[in-house]
Amino acid sequence: MKPNGLSPKHTIPLTAVLAAISLTVVCPCSADTYTTAPISDAFVATGPTGNLSGDNFGAAGALSVAAAGLPQGEFQTVIQFDLAGAVSAFNADYGVGQWTVQSVTLDLTASPHGNSIFNPPAAGQFGISLMQNNSWVEGTGTGGTPTTDGITYNTLQSQYINNATDQTLGTFSFAGGSSGEEGYLLSLASGLSGDVQGGDDLSLRLFPADNDVSYLFSSRETGATGPELVITATPEPGTLELGVTGLAALSLWQFIKRRR
Repeated sequence: MKPNGLSPKHTIPLTAVLAAISLTVVCPCSADTYTTAPISDAFVATGPTGNLSGDNFGAAGALSVAAAGLPQGEFQTVIQFDLAGAVSAFNADYGVGQWTVQSVTLDLTASPHGNSIFNPPAAGQFGISLMQNNSWVEGTGTGGTPTTDGITYNTLQSQYINNATDQTLGTFSFAGGSSGEEGYLLSLASGLSGDVQGGDDLSLRLFPADNDVSYLFSSRETGATGPELVITATPEPGTLELGVTGLAALSLWQFIKRRR
């Protein structure tokens, strides 16, 4: 009998042990993606002379971001998402709270529009920020028939933007044109990750970041071509390590059984 208590017949070759342990690099879990459409969106505008600053455009078929010096004035857009479904999906896949946010991408589809209220599409830079105030109201105004029952350029500036608490999520390039879908990878600021993990409502503000940009894109009213938020999550490292270690131990135990 060998000192380790196994007969020569039952001795486990070192190569077999190493092969079993190598299973720890194989993960039975993978990243999961959840896609959601907005619950509210609206553009706000100054108009050429400030004449549209008090108007609401929450039910328009297009959204816009445009620089202040353009002929039809400045445009900004606000978009709100409900993230409760993302939390439910990731909890079901990985266990309650046993996951972390890997990436968040905002998908937009450029849109042509014949309404003279808009500036023509033009290449340029725009920014995206996370708003801490989610209480804005979408409203029912359109590009042809504005209303005053929801967010306006004036109320956005005076009530909903807070430069001390809102978080910058990046500056992005629009190449110009009036068709095609583009994804914008957002910086994982603490507020963004926290909103996703908490299943909270999340509001994004899109605003011009240079003197040239004029970006028109489909609103949620258009359905399939409207904005989408794409969230990717992965299991927590501790949970992952426990799972693969258990897999390796099980494989080693099964190997020993077969050798007896």
